[in-house]
Amino acid sequence: MASISRVKERAEEQASAMTDGQQAAIRMVANDLHRLNQSVMKAVDAGVSVELVRSARHHSEGNWGDLLIPVIVTQGR
Repeated sequence: MASISRVKERAEEQASAMTDGQQAAIRMVANDLHRLNQSVMKAVDAGVSVELVRSARHHSEGNWGDLLIPVIVTQGR
């Protein structure tokens, strides 16, 4: 539990240093990532393997973010 508390503490520290716009953008990423994870689990449950691979890196004013593509492997049924 100590490591979970530290992760939450660190996230709160980082968020306090962000603007409202930055915090909103991070919340959007977190929400979309949650939905993506749910979709990956549904795909796996449906019988395919899913790997997310970085396809590019977006840069803007010294900041960067990884862009992803799915690599899908179907199992013969």
